[in-house]
Amino acid sequence: MARYTGSDCKLCRRERMKLYLKGTRCESPKCAIERRPYPPGEHGRARIKESEYLMQLREKQKARRIYGLMERQFRNYYEAAARQRGITGENLLRLLETRLDNVVFRSGMATSRDQARQLVLHRHVQVNGRTVNVPSFRLRPGDTVQMREKSRRLIPVNEALQLAQGKIIPPWLTVNAEEYSVVVSDLPARAMIDTPVQEQLIVELYSK
Repeated sequence: MARYTGSDCKLCRRERMKLYLKGTRCESPKCAIERRPYPPGEHGRARIKESEYLMQLREKQKARRIYGLMERQFRNYYEAAARQRGITGENLLRLLETRLDNVVFRSGMATSRDQARQLVLHRHVQVNGRTVNVPSFRLRPGDTVQMREKSRRLIPVNEALQLAQGKIIPPWLTVNAEEYSVVVSDLPARAMIDTPVQEQLIVELYSK
């Protein structure tokens, strides 16, 4: 499985905003964008000529990096969204939000999507009582995601749940922290998705 292995902090600096790729570190003074709020590289501080294409490209790259996808994976999601009925941009975000690793992250059982992906790959997560180790597994309304019995003792999982107390859980998810489970109660509407991207610019980029 192809994945990005470079510095996550460089991705945030490239997009000039916090993408919260490293969990609690992003909220601490150690966050790279707090110390160097400009793109990486020797030309990072140079003035960038803005263009319509650049704005569209940056939105696509931002969304891709937030959800931790490679280019081909992201393009496949766009093509699947374009085949569905409704608004393509909203369909795209809905497909990304209903990934198994994203739901584990949104439920508070992981501090970042990278950590959630690792939990899934290491077979700590079950869907409807069956172990699933595919981070991109698509969830549907009514599905129950739960940590395996032996995995509930993991320190990172319990620390993540403690940090998640008081945080807002998306209304399309029903979390039971005592049972280490989350139920997908509905498909997320655009108003329920707080991902800071303008999905229409992504659609315009791929429509060219």
